[in-house]
Amino acid sequence: MKDNLAAVIRKLISPSMRYEMRQASSWLRDILGRACVWRWEITRFRLQKDSPYEILYIGRKQQREMAKLLIGGKNTSVTDGEPKPAEPKPAESNHVVVVSEVRTPGTLSIPLYLSAVVPLGRSIEDITAKYDGELRRNIRKNRPHYHMRPALLDEEIDKADREMLRPYAQARQGIHAAQFPTEEVFRIARTVGRLDLIMRDDEVIGCHLGCAVTRGGKRYWSTLRFGYTEAVFSDAKRLGEVNAITTFMALESAIHEGFDYYDIGLCVARPDDGLLKWKRRRGGDVDSLGNHAYMFLRLPKAGVARFLWDTPLFAAEGKELTLHLGLPDGPSDEEAASRYHEMVFGGLHKIYLYCAQNSGEQFLETLRSRYANLQTPPVMERIPSS
Repeated sequence: MKDNLAAVIRKLISPSMRYEMRQASSWLRDILGRACVWRWEITRFRLQKDSPYEILYIGRKQQREMAKLLIGGKNTSVTDGEPKPAEPKPAESNHVVVVSEVRTPGTLSIPLYLSAVVPLGRSIEDITAKYDGELRRNIRKNRPHYHMRPALLDEEIDKADREMLRPYAQARQGIHAAQFPTEEVFRIARTVGRLDLIMRDDEVIGCHLGCAVTRGGKRYWSTLRFGYTEAVFSDAKRLGEVNAITTFMALESAIHEGFDYYDIGLCVARPDDGLLKWKRRRGGDVDSLGNHAYMFLRLPKAGVARFLWDTPLFAAEGKELTLHLGLPDGPSDEEAASRYHEMVFGGLHKIYLYCAQNSGEQFLETLRSRYANLQTPPVMERIPSS
């Protein structure tokens, strides 16, 4: 009787509703984690020795590394070793950037992660027409050597987890690597998704872990993780080839199975992030799919344009994504165009440009021309700022 009732309930709950329920559950777990204030700390630090900006971090100690990553990227080195407990300083300090796990009025809601989502419903030739020439040549030359096959045996799934998924994540992300528990890999591979082995001719050289997601009535084929053997990820040239083909085959699979979107997967929500730019070049639009956690950032009282020039930021306004850019005095129009050359992201609702009172209009025109070919270009707003 209970089994029959459970089956009836599952039929009544649509896939979109299940997605929203999972998101709500993840959001609640995050909120409960933030509520453990005894795990919080208040610290001050600078991400670069010569930076005029001091970061005031308020939140859980284990999330401090994520705050550093969002603002400064992977290669930042906090001055003077570990951040030290905050000492009383003048409240009017104009170059303090407050990053917190609690929302307060006037802060930006910074997502921790974003997905790169490719709209489908068109031919693969139409999608790849926007790839650069070198990438298209790579795919044409090497695609015949590759194919995917499902990992069906427990031994294959376990080996893929131990020898490809985990080592590759560690090699690419280091201390920032977010590993799936082994039992979760098995659950996804057996029930809600699929684990495919990537074959080059007769050799297993990688794997792809993915699942289907339904949101708002639209179906997404979502890449959760790529994994490669050490022989592949330790060779940058070979990794570039394999990564390109693996992503292309996942795209082919999504189109063949009638999905509305292909989600290339999550990456850190930094406009300067190399992985996000890599996915953008493969047609990925930024999307909040899969993210449920945010940090809240208060811009400095002075030097906002310079801060955002060094550290452009994504932010969320309701369900919409925005991009915050800075244009300080000093850089020429050519330098500004070069700085933001690879920051043309589909999926944005609005772009804010912080600049001096009587500047920025010419650069905004450059931005508008770069976004003009999108079906829905973002709104652009200039904000006078020091």
